[in-house]
Amino acid sequence: MGGLKTDLVIDVKGLQCPRPLLTAKQTLEKMQPGLTLLVIATDSSAKSSFPPFLNRSGDELLKIETEGEEIRIYIRKK
Repeated sequence: MGGLKTDLVIDVKGLQCPRPLLTAKQTLEKMQPGLTLLVIATDSSAKSSFPPFLNRSGDELLKIETEGEEIRIYIRKK
């Protein structure tokens, strides 16, 4: 597991695409720049859907890691 400092965590385990992405988008819109969000998902499509979304939004993908069924996506708000 990562050890990256996170300011906010959202648990979207059990939600299917596009719900994890939409939930993260709504959360990021409310966050202050420079803060770090950890998204915990179980939908394997999150690994491929988050990078293009973050490319467009300008928010920074810090790391994606998988532990068992959990996918942890670390994002820094632009």
